[in-house]
This record gives sequence, structure tokens and C-alpha cells, in this order.
Amino acid sequence: MNAMSIIEIAQKTRQAARKLAVLSADAKNQAIEAIAKALEAAAPDVLAANAADCKAAEADGIAKPLYDRLKLDESKLQSAIAGVRDVAKLPEAIGVVQIHRELDTGLILKRITCPLGVLGIIFEARPEALIQIVSLAIKSGNGVILKGGKEAVRSCEILTKVIRQALAETAVNPEVVQLLTTREETIELLKMDEYIDLIIPRGSNSFVQFVQDNTRIPVLGHADGICHLYADKAADINKAVEIAVDAKTQYPAACNAIETMLVHSAIAPKFLPIVAEALQQKKVELRGDETTREILDITAATETDWSTEYSDLILSIKIVDSVEEAINHINTYGSRHTDVIVTEDSEAAETFLNGVDAAGVYHNCSTRFADGFRYGFGAEVGISTQQMPPRGPVGLEGLVTYKYRVVGDGHIAASYVGNEAKEFTHRDL
Repeated sequence: MNAMSIIEIAQKTRQAARKLAVLSADAKNQAIEAIAKALEAAAPDVLAANAADCKAAEADGIAKPLYDRLKLDESKLQSAIAGVRDVAKLPEAIGVVQIHRELDTGLILKRITCPLGVLGIIFEARPEALIQIVSLAIKSGNGVILKGGKEAVRSCEILTKVIRQALAETAVNPEVVQLLTTREETIELLKMDEYIDLIIPRGSNSFVQFVQDNTRIPVLGHADGICHLYADKAADINKAVEIAVDAKTQYPAACNAIETMLVHSAIAPKFLPIVAEALQQKKVELRGDETTREILDITAATETDWSTEYSDLILSIKIVDSVEEAINHINTYGSRHTDVIVTEDSEAAETFLNGVDAAGVYHNCSTRFADGFRYGFGAEVGISTQQMPPRGPVGLEGLVTYKYRVVGDGHIAASYVGNEAKEFTHRDL
């Protein structure tokens, strides 16, 4: 596809998005429900297309974490469809008055939410991400240009086709949802700062880095998911074992799975053999620092391990002497995603929660809760580890901006300057 036709796609999307931006909440919710129904009806076709993608990917020798993200089984599809319906139930995000203020008699300021415009979503593997993102885009009044990875091309094509056919029967123009399929188009998409307002990449560290390095469009995303569990000296050992096993093995390819476990030296001799056995039963390969290897017979961890996102059944372990040392390690090697302390000491917990610089800081629960759906956002467009908001799992509110609307009656700024200056009332209404 040449650059011209991508420009045409982008222009069409923007035009359709402008009409979507002013549709009523009911019209958008009806369109989202139409998508959910159409996906249910097309489930066998969607699963067949995904099975073909998986088969081709296996023949290409795809990495296991990527294969896990690519595979769309019936339960993943059903939960994605449930997520679509949850998005429809969310409160309307557009046209919300955030500030309503009298500047002076008859001069009224309102700050009102509005859509961003057109989103460019570039993702590897995860076909269900396409479903989540489209429903959030429509709810927030944004057009969306999707670019899936080559490994998921059949899944993405069928999903987009089903969604666009469903929209054709509603007030939402199907042109608000577009799909690109080639790598060349990714490069072109990243140059479209005239038509695209936000790029959201979903994929590996190197992939997100590539996107960030090759565009002038604002990027919302996270490169790494290097999450930590710190078992404090006051940890309840059973709790710590259960949380560690869940956070590592429940879905190891996820960006909110832990990659490093830090253990306080006071509990290490007792805790490590128990947690190691539980993890090894789940086929986790353990790597440890020197002190850990005095207790466990495992491979040595290298400096590189502390900054590696395995996305697999591998966990590096380090013994520390204090909560401060744990915080320091996390702030040095972590990726500001999600980190947890397991402890019964509320003061240590408070020190950790305040001291760790991450989008998610947890106490006594699995890092796997870092997810828009689990936070009640209906779905998420991605997780952001940047300091500027939105941060953490990004749902509807991350796709919304605002404008200031001021209504007067012949008011002029000159009246508020000089000796005879009028005063502002600045009264919230």
C-alpha cells in the first residue's frame, strides 16, 4: 500500500471521528452492543482464523511468550466480549463539565471533556487487545487506526471485518475503525502527525522503543514490565509463597508478572526453601545472587538478570538486609510498572508504598491485579509507566482531553486592566 492511500485512510478516519465525537451516549452504547453481538455470532470464524495464525506462527518458530499472547481461545474471546459490554456500561466520558466558573457577571467558563481525535494502535500478537481498544475508542468518541503484528494478521482481519459490519447497522460510521497489515505501513503511520493524535504501542520492549524513537506523535506506553515482589522480614510466609507463585506463574507472559523476588535476610533461610519448592513445582527456573545460592542450589544470577523482563517461567532472587535496600534495588532496576511488598508490618509497608517509584505499588497481593479490567475500567488501551498522567492501566479517561468554553456578553479584556479595572468574581457555580 503506498503512502498516499494511508493518508487517505487517515483522512477518512479523521472525518468519521469528527462525526463520532458529537454522537449521543446512547448511539455510541448501541454501537458497542452491536459489536458484542456480532463478535458472539462470529466466534467460530474468529477462533478458526486465530488457529490458522497460531499454526503459521508455530511453523515460523515463534517465541513461547508471544505465542501465548497470540492464542485466542474461547474463554479469552468470551471475556473480551464481556469487556466490550462493560465498556458500554461505563459512565459517559464526553461532554462532562469539569469546571463551571463565573469569571465575572455574565462571563462563564466551562471546562468540558472531548475526544482526542484519532488513535494509532500498534500491537504485537494480542488479538483481544483489538477488541478492547475499539470499544474504548468508540465510547470515547475517537477514531482508531489499528496495526496488528504479522503473526496475528488473520485474527485481526476477521475481527475488524466483523466490527465494521456491525457498525454499518448503527449510527457510527465504520470508517472510524481501520486496519493496516504491513510493516511499511507502520513506518508511514508513525509519520502521520497531521492526522493522528496519540500512538499506543502494545508489545515487547524493543518494539515499544522502536515506536518511541520513530515518531513525533505523543506515545502512550511502557517498554518493560520488570515487576518485583519483596518478602519483608515481617512477611507471613504462607501468604508470600502464594502471592509469589501467582504473580510469577498465573500468566508468565503478562507484563504484570514478577521477574525478580527480593527477600529479607532475616527470613531467607526459612522462606527460600519453601517458596523455591512451590515455584519449581510450577516449572519455574530460579536464578540467585551469591547469598541466595548458599541456601538454594540454583543457577547464578548475573547483573543482566536484574534488568531482564523474562515473560517466561524464570525468576531471579536476591537477598537484601532492609526495606530501604529493597526500594533502592527496585528504583534502580525496575521499570516503574508494579511492585509488591509482603509484610505484616504496616510501617514497613507504608515506607515501601511511598518509596517505590512505580505506577502500581501493592501490599500483600499479587501484581497480576495491575489491569484495567480488574480495576473496573471495563477494559484498557494499555499500561503506561511514564510519570505524566495517565499512568498505570489506561482506560477511558486516558483517551479523553478537554476544552475551555467561555461565554460572555460583549466582555473585553481591556475592562480588567488599569485604574478603573473591573475585578473578576471567580465564583464556582
